[in-house]
Amino acid sequence: MFMLDVSEYGSGQSESMLAQELVLKQRTEILHALCSSGSAEHLERVLDILLAQGELLWEDYQNIHVPGRPLYTNARQLLNLVYAKGVDTCELFLTALKQVLPEVQGAGLAFSGCCLNLEKKEEFQYTSTQTLLANRPSLVSKLQGCIDSALETLVVSGHFTSGDCDEVRLPIHTPSQQARCLLDHVNSKGESAAKVVLHYIQQKQESGSQLNQEKLNSPKEFLKYQKKLSSSVSAQCCFLSTYGGTNHMSLDDIYTEGQLELADESADLHGPLGLEDIVGTAGTVNEEADTVLVSGEAGSGKSTLLQRLHLLWARGAALQGFLFLFPFSCRRLNSEHKELSVQELLFQHCCWPDRDQEEIFQFILDHPHLTLFTFDGLDELKQSFSDEHRLCCPTQRAPVPILMFNLIQGSLMKGVWKVVTSRPEAVGPLLRKHLRKEVLLKGFSPSGIDCFVRKHHSDPIVAAKVLESLQTNTALHGLCHSPVLCWIVSQCHKELLGCGEGSLRTITDVYVMILQHFLQHQSPLRSTMGLGWLQKHLQTVLRLGQLAFEGIGTTCYIFSFTDLESRGITEKDICMGFLIRSNDMSSTQSKHYEFLHVTMQCFFAALYIVMSSNTDRSTILKLFEAQDTRETGLRSKCFRACLPSIDKQDQILGGETTAAETPNLQITATFVSGLLSQRHRNMWLHCCPSAMMEKKVKQVSRCLSKGMQKHFKSIPQPVAGEKKSMHAMPGFVWLIKCIYEMQESRIAKDAIGKLEVDHLKLTYCNIGPVECTALAYVLQHLRNPVGLQLDNNSVGDVGVEQLLPCMPICNSLYLRNNNITDEGIRKLIAKGIQCDNFRKIALFNNKLTDACTQHFSNLLKTKQDFLSLRLGNNNITAEGAKQLAEGLKFNHSLQFLGLWGNKIGDAGAEALASALENSKSLLWLSLVGNGVGSAGACALAKMIENSKSLEELWLTDNCITRTGVECLIRAVERNTHVKSIWLRNNELSLEEVEEMTQRESRLIF
Repeated sequence: MFMLDVSEYGSGQSESMLAQELVLKQRTEILHALCSSGSAEHLERVLDILLAQGELLWEDYQNIHVPGRPLYTNARQLLNLVYAKGVDTCELFLTALKQVLPEVQGAGLAFSGCCLNLEKKEEFQYTSTQTLLANRPSLVSKLQGCIDSALETLVVSGHFTSGDCDEVRLPIHTPSQQARCLLDHVNSKGESAAKVVLHYIQQKQESGSQLNQEKLNSPKEFLKYQKKLSSSVSAQCCFLSTYGGTNHMSLDDIYTEGQLELADESADLHGPLGLEDIVGTAGTVNEEADTVLVSGEAGSGKSTLLQRLHLLWARGAALQGFLFLFPFSCRRLNSEHKELSVQELLFQHCCWPDRDQEEIFQFILDHPHLTLFTFDGLDELKQSFSDEHRLCCPTQRAPVPILMFNLIQGSLMKGVWKVVTSRPEAVGPLLRKHLRKEVLLKGFSPSGIDCFVRKHHSDPIVAAKVLESLQTNTALHGLCHSPVLCWIVSQCHKELLGCGEGSLRTITDVYVMILQHFLQHQSPLRSTMGLGWLQKHLQTVLRLGQLAFEGIGTTCYIFSFTDLESRGITEKDICMGFLIRSNDMSSTQSKHYEFLHVTMQCFFAALYIVMSSNTDRSTILKLFEAQDTRETGLRSKCFRACLPSIDKQDQILGGETTAAETPNLQITATFVSGLLSQRHRNMWLHCCPSAMMEKKVKQVSRCLSKGMQKHFKSIPQPVAGEKKSMHAMPGFVWLIKCIYEMQESRIAKDAIGKLEVDHLKLTYCNIGPVECTALAYVLQHLRNPVGLQLDNNSVGDVGVEQLLPCMPICNSLYLRNNNITDEGIRKLIAKGIQCDNFRKIALFNNKLTDACTQHFSNLLKTKQDFLSLRLGNNNITAEGAKQLAEGLKFNHSLQFLGLWGNKIGDAGAEALASALENSKSLLWLSLVGNGVGSAGACALAKMIENSKSLEELWLTDNCITRTGVECLIRAVERNTHVKSIWLRNNELSLEEVEEMTQRESRLIF
């Protein structure tokens, strides 16, 4: 074998020059060593190292690594390039070759003592794509064995197509080649795809190392059970299991991300919240707890979100820190009347092990951190959460609700993670104290609506028409933020496109549309679908309505075939599509059914209440009164008194209040209001006696008026010198929605006209676009202007647009922390300029940028009675401040200007100071936390000298030095009108602070 004699080179010959000569002299041997095995692995590993060290450009790599070209040709191309690049590259190449080749294959090569350090280069400000290259050797190793889950992550994020995945998964590729192919594709996709891969690998490192070690140490039987469990979960989750259950809609094809937010506003989160962040560290408020609550309104997508999480776990694409995942449905657990142990709960309701049940359960007990339980629909459980019955033994049998409550609070199987979904109003303080954190699911964003509709319709022309229809009907667009309503609208696209503009405005309108859609599906001849379309199917609707009505009253959402038969429901009724088979993971062979969605059950219950002559004449009164008595424990009994019969098995409730009843009874009452509106009364002409309908309309009107009066009476008298204020409770919002559903101005005027307050506060009331539509409809009938405070809700741009009709009655509008962008502000200010009463606005902590400031500038120029503008904690820079300054120059009324927590810097402060120099109205100015330095402070000092009105200036948390403070001191000495200047946390020493405090007491440090 050829062996180069190093001694023939003179001692003065540099090792670097020797390396280049070695590459040339040993060319044949190097080619043989790289290619003789027939595998490209050695060549590719060398390429990985050269890429990581920056010796090869990406273009060089592509010229060498040509798929389909002979291996020897690729190797020769590399050697040619390495030699041409010079001595340094040759030396690094030989070092890489020595590291890559097995000892036997490298024994015949002389490396001339090449032993460069191949550690990763020092990182400066790498982009994500550069980081992929710099870490390529280690990334190839880390990606092997998890290619499928990495691909799934890239598909979910929208960066990879199925074609990309097929290329990576080619059978001829080895695992390492698949990893390299994946990285090559990611590199071609750009920076955002690279970020996704790096984030995925980081999560794998954080959670996977421990899991992989556990797997290595786990007996084979445990891993076989884990595989069976994941297969079972995957099979249950492939198709949308909720409202899409009628047409086997693939979850992959239809799933659209909802808006996730942390309930803890102080959490430091960079970027949007993802699915895996649900069990991440962000937003943790109780380190000792291990239960995460995902809360959201009915139809916001909670069940579908859990289903997506389950599917990703089963495929190995998410939650890989958990070896076992056990999913539970609370509505299905309602039907479990036997006492069970935790072991029986897991294995009977999820997946039964083929063997070694005791050993597998013991493994779960010994490794709780590897297990995740999910409980979907806690609000649908018949029993309210309680911690009265404590259990700590996992083998002890107990009623299922007691097991659940003890699992959630950690008395049982401490350390096992739990994810629970519920509507927010069903979660009381007793449960909240056991939560690790709460995540809010806010439904679709505007882009989410667009995405969902396009996914739902394979024909892009139809999708475009549906979206165009939504854009022209803002009320309907607001409704579509609820995924279930978005599905209904998409499902009924023919009916939607056939409706006149603006004909769909309320939730009831949408559900009536899908009722007609399903019935028309059974009656394809359009001649049968005139005004008498409901009469033709009246008995079916009444039978399903009775089932729904009695189910709502007894907190029952899953029905046996016997339940259906006892109400006279036929196979034909079932085929209408409103009922679907209940997908239970247990082994029971009996058929069970549930409504498409819980809101659909509420709708049919409302239909029954409105149309049936068999309900108690006081049903409507008790339905609405039940909401006012929910704190007394009478609610359950009140509504059950309306039921003609109750199954014996439901007597276990014993009249106790349950978490599910309030929201579902409220939804039912809302539908009753809508069905009795003038716009829907034509439907009942041939179905119900008109006298009976009129009586029910009057009952609802009286209930709504009476309910509003109760809220008005609870308003305390104002403190002397303060404005009269009403802090509305959630029940107030529900009443407002009921009034809106009736769509009668007379009722709205009667209900709200007697409200006499100066300030209406609706903070933390889950106000979204739907609620904004209802509020605007009702509040526009107020007699006197009011300050409307909607802080800490989910108004968004669409909600802002829905509020515009009530702007003339608003003298101030508070929309802090509501995800509003510049586009929402554009529409809001355009309307506000036209409103005489509008004088104050607060938009702290939204998503505003410099683009919004031109609108505020126009507002300031136009409205010479505008008093207060607060834009704190947004993303306004010096450019935005300059734009605002243009409006301030012409404004002579503004008293309060708040820009706390933006980024205006010295340039922005100088522009504002110049504009406000001659202001005779400004009382208060806040530039806290804006990166203002001494140059900005000196400019503000000049403003202070000339100001005849300014009382307070806030400059806390900036970077002002002694120079700037000296300017401020001189200005204050010339202006006795100024009361205080706040300067805490600036760039001053303790000695300087003490000295300046003594010199000027109005400077507050």
